[in-house]
Amino acid sequence: MRGLIALLVVAAIWASGLLAFAARVDRSTPAPEPQAADGIVALTGAGSNARIGAAMELLEDGKAQRMLVSGVNREASREDIRTVSRAVRRLYDCCVDLGFDAANTVGNARETQEWARAMGFDSLIVVTADYHMPRAMLELRGAMPNVELTPYPVITPVLKANRWWRTSGGARLMVMEYSKYLAILGREAILGLGPRADAETPTPATGPKKG
Repeated sequence: MRGLIALLVVAAIWASGLLAFAARVDRSTPAPEPQAADGIVALTGAGSNARIGAAMELLEDGKAQRMLVSGVNREASREDIRTVSRAVRRLYDCCVDLGFDAANTVGNARETQEWARAMGFDSLIVVTADYHMPRAMLELRGAMPNVELTPYPVITPVLKANRWWRTSGGARLMVMEYSKYLAILGREAILGLGPRADAETPTPATGPKKG
């Protein structure tokens, strides 16, 4: 009996956390206009076109000097990404860098950290999906504690804001992301080591990585 009660308590705490996480995601969009920063980083994944397009708009608006697209499919060309971003060629050719090494969010953090260090950037605008932003910011802050990071989340249509539970796709996405987020919180609380290579299992670069 006590075991059942304990299980129910844990389930209730988990469910409450999920609702709080979903509410946080819902409140994050539409994102306010960010202050200018040294650089912009777009993290690829599900809905990459929207993420890259939003980051490119910020670059065109003069919000940063340069932009990184992290986690690009190795089979994609620079022209493929330019087409996706609908970028002006002159700005794209001069100011957009592509990162092909990241296969997951941990990889995004490391790739972004290396790029920011090479560029001498102290502030970045981070562009990724709304549901992915909390986990991405944990990893990025762990990798770059001295860099100022400004989140710029992009809305995910399948979540339908606060009606995510009404579709199997939206519910599955939210539950999976919340579980991944909890795993990283646990890693940091217990180990305090920051992003580790084995925190996620890399996926083959045969298409856009999943956020």
